[in-house]
Amino acid sequence: MEQKLQILYDSCVKELNSIGINLDNIGQIDIKLSKRANKRYGCCKHETPDESSKSKYIKGFKKIIKYEKFNKHHIEISKWVMDLNEDIIKNTIMHEIIHCFPYCNNHGKEFKNYANIINKELGYNISRIGDKESDYKNSNLEYAKENNYKYKIECQNCSQVFFRQRYSKNFVNKYRCGKCGGEFKVYIKENKKTYYAYMVRCNDNTIYSGFTVDINKRLETHNSGKRCKIHKSKKTSEISLL
Repeated sequence: MEQKLQILYDSCVKELNSIGINLDNIGQIDIKLSKRANKRYGCCKHETPDESSKSKYIKGFKKIIKYEKFNKHHIEISKWVMDLNEDIIKNTIMHEIIHCFPYCNNHGKEFKNYANIINKELGYNISRIGDKESDYKNSNLEYAKENNYKYKIECQNCSQVFFRQRYSKNFVNKYRCGKCGGEFKVYIKENKKTYYAYMVRCNDNTIYSGFTVDINKRLETHNSGKRCKIHKSKKTSEISLL
């Protein structure tokens, strides 16, 4: 799989050279598979910043130092991406290569300029975010929708959906859909867990109350004295659900 990734990366570099985009001047780039079970397609990490691109600004009460150019870049591609069609894998690689260029750390103006050129000249479909369901379908693979999430984010224009465990409060104001430019709407996942209120009588006849989703596990925890200081020296003799 690593060998396949390197071959596809080399192919992307040759294609970029064919339209006059040379990577020799942007520093050292290496590519590998991500060791983590990431939900994202890939990422690009930078090191050895170029001091000539250094800028300073104040955000709130903090002084921020920002670099726009780096001399070393580390691209990581998620393993699940390697199961997709080669054109989708190469699209992901191209996306991360663009992040290696100066002033392309984010998905701002410079990133979009490079993406538009590569899409037009080489027939790619590089955007800010990918569409997993569509990519799985185009690769003749079964797509299992995300269940382990807290926030569902949907474009109000093209209905593209993606899921997040974390959510920034200014996300809706700051970002627009990478496919159509539409506005996002955020939905919070309903918590379908059933909670139980309970009271326990300890062996010294004291009463303790609480709530849990797993009453048997909670009783075991109380008796072990691991999570509650009150029960370190007491044992639960009786438990009642409310």
